[in-house]
Amino acid sequence: MSAVIGQPIDRVDGRLKITGAAQYAADFALENLAYAVAVQSTIAKGKVRKIDTSAAEQAPGVLAVITRANAPKMHDPKNDFGSATKLGEARRLFADDRIYYAGQYLALVVADSLERAIEAANLVRVDADEAEPAVTLEQGKRFEPGDDFAKTKYKRGNLTVATRAATHGVRLTYTTPVEHHNPMEPSASTAVWDGDRLTIYEATQWVVGARNVIADTLGVKRDDVRVISRLVGGGFGCKGFIWPHSVGAAIAARHVKRPVQLALTRQQMFTSVGHRGATRQTIALGADASGKLLSIEHENLTDASMVDDFIERCGVITSFLYDCPNVSVKNTGSRINVATPTPMRAPGESPGLFALECALDELAWQLAIDPVELRLRNYAETDPEKGLPYSGKHLRECYQVGMERFGWKRRQPVPRSHRDGRFLVGWGMATATYPGYRSPGAAKVTILDDGSVIVASATQDIGTGTYTTMTQVAAEVLGVPSSRVHVELGDSELPPAPVSGGSMTTASVTPAVKAAAEDLLNKLKGCAIEDPASPLHASEVEEVTAAHGSLHAPGKASISYTSVLSSARLPRLEAEASVSPGLEIWKYAMHSFGAQFSEVRVDSETGEVRVSRHCAVLDVGRIINPKTARSQVLGGITQGIGMALLEHTVYDHLHGRVVTNNLADYAVPVNADVRQIDVTFLGHPDFIISPIGARGIGEIGITGVAPAIANAIYHATGVRVRDLPITPDKLLGMPR
Repeated sequence: MSAVIGQPIDRVDGRLKITGAAQYAADFALENLAYAVAVQSTIAKGKVRKIDTSAAEQAPGVLAVITRANAPKMHDPKNDFGSATKLGEARRLFADDRIYYAGQYLALVVADSLERAIEAANLVRVDADEAEPAVTLEQGKRFEPGDDFAKTKYKRGNLTVATRAATHGVRLTYTTPVEHHNPMEPSASTAVWDGDRLTIYEATQWVVGARNVIADTLGVKRDDVRVISRLVGGGFGCKGFIWPHSVGAAIAARHVKRPVQLALTRQQMFTSVGHRGATRQTIALGADASGKLLSIEHENLTDASMVDDFIERCGVITSFLYDCPNVSVKNTGSRINVATPTPMRAPGESPGLFALECALDELAWQLAIDPVELRLRNYAETDPEKGLPYSGKHLRECYQVGMERFGWKRRQPVPRSHRDGRFLVGWGMATATYPGYRSPGAAKVTILDDGSVIVASATQDIGTGTYTTMTQVAAEVLGVPSSRVHVELGDSELPPAPVSGGSMTTASVTPAVKAAAEDLLNKLKGCAIEDPASPLHASEVEEVTAAHGSLHAPGKASISYTSVLSSARLPRLEAEASVSPGLEIWKYAMHSFGAQFSEVRVDSETGEVRVSRHCAVLDVGRIINPKTARSQVLGGITQGIGMALLEHTVYDHLHGRVVTNNLADYAVPVNADVRQIDVTFLGHPDFIISPIGARGIGEIGITGVAPAIANAIYHATGVRVRDLPITPDKLLGMPR
């Protein structure tokens, strides 16, 4: 039977989605369903004196109004990513009478229809003492956060001595604004109690984590909470942790003794499920005349909320990406009165690479060295931070293939050298990288007496194609058509799996599927070999192979799986496996790498920028499905275009409210903004990171895109813009 892994098969969930049959968290129309709407603070800092709910309680259809005064007792769960309990923000729902940011939940109104709940929520009156908020990085109180996700400080060598020895260098500051995830599906929770057991239909990237946090917060047994998330309409990080609406739906459903749905509006997505924090990064590079880096200093100031320590750690890549003996990285938080930031596609890496890769481009211009050549002269063969070899690194090949596919050698190095009528054409490039994360994962594989296969795991498909890749792995191991494999996921009662974040799902869960399928196959072989009536009776296990839904051995008749089960009088046969990383995580550095090349066309009269052509070459290990993998990278590059040219969340500095809280004012790329994108995977398997040979691909696609575009804009115009997004006003006044 031909290989299934590596084939571009269609998404197995595709038909559900295009026919409208797919059910998301807000699509479960449970009997007697009620609706909850949040009453949110309109000020960013203050103290609640009184919440008047009397008018709302008398409104038609209202079942309850829940505030701090009548909310049930809630508990602080262990806020630890490693233990599968991570709140979006550390503060409990209704924890105190303080207001920390605009959009903070102050009450929940529950009614028998969504319209009535919205109307009644508008009747709730909040009396609060308002104080002047801190909204900008400069206004906030600075702090150095703990090390819960990644390093905040790193140093090697002697930066002072190295800087003095450098003959060339740059010291520059780059800024990135607050950005919001904006998945197609807004977050939602639909909660229903059956006695002491709670089921929540949730839009989440982490069913196991959601179950643990909700159970611990409510003070109930984890086994009494079930989280179901069959399909997720995108997340990009905002659905990775657990936010107040999930707990709110659960307490509302218990309060009114009927199912309750709490679905966020698009406007609430800007205040209630995190964002990428703003950054102000200062990069100092020192080099000798040949371009060899002698020192790198990277300091980052980024926003944090008043109720959590999460920050955008932009220096996570600086410590290892290039071979430099003297490096200093420092990330500092600034507490301001905005909602809590959270991971957003390639947190740290994406804005961090914007600063580092643009600074390298500026150094390349100063040295009159080709930007690719400068990176090659500082190529790190091993991880200079950890002092370890890489599990697999083919970045040189990424540069070479990218240059060839993009036509880089035709580039004239002098800015404004390429022109097409009134359009200035520029070419830029940058390095892409993202860690190769892997966590423990489990899966169960079952074969039924009709020959069909069920694969089950408590992972989730957030639009990345997990249903399809799990199908392919099981089909290949068992030698059955992919059409005979059915995948069940998105249910916390299935074998446990990690968050679909950090690009770790493929490396964590598919090895478990592979191991469970191999165990199941061995069980099938054992049944056939032990059965006196089987044509494979007394065969050696090693000589029995699987193909076309049957077992085969040289010189003997084959036997179908259905016959094996029938003869053994088994309606089904199953195997479960849990697979964890081994000692290899201490012996190797694990990262994916790539090269991004971008062409821009800048209108010399208006300053409008279009990315006319983009080429990405990526080293991400073995590719399970080229079609879904390419789709992931296309999405990442598109989001990178948005980061470079469009996305910017604006706050009202007086009141701390989000001004751009809709998709009319918060610009994201549309079809007209995305032109030709060329994606190439090197495809070298990395069997050190996992038995399947694949690393995750969800986030590397966005890394390096924004700096490649920014560098191309400089090449086109001779104008260096160091503040994202690069909008036309920042290019006005350039020579025509």
